[in-house]
Amino acid sequence: MTAIPQAAAPARFPSQRRSPLWLRIGFWICVLIGAAAVLRRLVALAAPSQNGPPQLVGLDQVFASHAGLTLAHIVPAILFVLLSPFAVFSRFGGLHWPERVLFPLGAVVGLTGYAMTAYAVGGWTERFAIYLFDTLFLYSLARAFAHRQRGEPELKRRWLLRSIAILLGIGTARPVMGVFFATSPMTHLTPSQFFGIAMWAGFSINVLVIELWIRSADCRSQVAGGSAGSVLPPEAHRGFSL
Repeated sequence: MTAIPQAAAPARFPSQRRSPLWLRIGFWICVLIGAAAVLRRLVALAAPSQNGPPQLVGLDQVFASHAGLTLAHIVPAILFVLLSPFAVFSRFGGLHWPERVLFPLGAVVGLTGYAMTAYAVGGWTERFAIYLFDTLFLYSLARAFAHRQRGEPELKRRWLLRSIAILLGIGTARPVMGVFFATSPMTHLTPSQFFGIAMWAGFSINVLVIELWIRSADCRSQVAGGSAGSVLPPEAHRGFSL
């Protein structure tokens, strides 16, 4: 009898694999820290307290001095952060409304971020960090929106992930600030001296990590395409998700 050939198993392309565990853990840590920071600020604005470390009380007073602008910035920010998992995790790929909401929220966060520099705690060191990374955030968001309008889902997803990673840099900056606060009795550094440094560190780490991961995924896709000797099918390029 002639053997009936069996269908070949579908190739498993590197870009179809799940993202590294450390990247998903880092994403959720940034989401939780960012959301907690906003909630703490909302509580401080609603019920100011004079108890606690003098440096924290001083920070609360700074933000309370422009409460309206602070709320206009942090309320859209926490909504953006809480919706971001629906845009980056592949299990929610069938949902389209989170992306439609993220774009206007991100625009408000970015524009009010520029306005917040007028009250920068860390002076010009913080201002320069916000000017740079806020501009990168809005640029990435605009690129994502443009690719969405042109029906280019892969490029849209790539730039949307960049924008989300940049915004979540505030979550990475918080532990850096915590270290400065904890060591201030020894270093005698004040928030005006270390706030800007923490901002640079947090945003830079996130930008570097997301860019390295995207480029690594690109390299794996190219290697897979070269080893297959043909162009990868469209489904092999649906990789930029957590």
